Amino acid sequence: MTVPALTNALKGLLTRAGADNPDGDTAEILCAVLGCNHTQLILREDDIPARFCDRAMQMARRRADGEPIQYVLGCWSFMGRDYKVGEGVLIPRDDTEVVVCEALKRAQGFSRPVVVDLCAGSGIIAVTLEKELSGATVFAVEKSEEAYAYLQENIALNQSSVKAIHADLSDCFSAFDDSSLDMIVSNPPYIRSDEIAALQSEVQYEPKMALDGGEDGYVFYEMIIRLWTRKLKNGGCIAFEIGEGQYETIAEMLRSAGYTDIKGTPDIQGITRAVTAIYKDALS
Repeated sequence: MTVPALTNALKGLLTRAGADNPDGDTAEILCAVLGCNHTQLILREDDIPARFCDRAMQMARRRADGEPIQYVLGCWSFMGRDYKVGEGVLIPRDDTEVVVCEALKRAQGFSRPVVVDLCAGSGIIAVTLEKELSGATVFAVEKSEEAYAYLQENIALNQSSVKAIHADLSDCFSAFDDSSLDMIVSNPPYIRSDEIAALQSEVQYEPKMALDGGEDGYVFYEMIIRLWTRKLKNGGCIAFEIGEGQYETIAEMLRSAGYTDIKGTPDIQGITRAVTAIYKDALS
């Protein structure tokens, strides 16, 4: 089968299944199977060996059944680097770029910063910060066994020096000295428990542990602020990814805990997706 013929076959399968983006999904699958980029794919008209056609069709069927394209491919890019992903780990999303970019801006005032990424998942935040911040020491804390395996794999894949910690953030904070961190970053679960069942079908494939923020969506923000604030140096920074409509509540949590210079940052749709703040120790 030629590339154009296989393209049409995959696109037809996905279209009939009601996929949101059959053209894009088809291109992603073929590039992964054929080991080429999108430009090279457009130019190809050669015959494809049967084993590659079969693999592409199997991947398309998984996508047609509703599995996220990221899981089907097993790999996804975030801010210019590739990360292994699959069942058991949260999918990298463009929303997270907002908090990473804000964390990078805030970190410019630190020399050889010590950073911890809580609820690290696949490691996209931790690895990006370690790569982009000169001399940084970055810890990544993840509780889920499945996600932790991806975290370790992605640290190795990106030749990163991130130090992975397999632990619950409510327990391992005691392993860090008070006033030892320059920055805390987290994309914690922030969806209300009663809203998860109504999320789109693709999201249902993702681990509930990475989505469920408790009855009000703020359980992890409260826990991190309460347990981890003391680990920040005076003048240290905290950076959260947040859900739509959560900024005011989280900003007040931070204000009450002694944080200043609280800033919300919107995504390209104008939704506030990140909140950053500076901790000022009242005793200093």
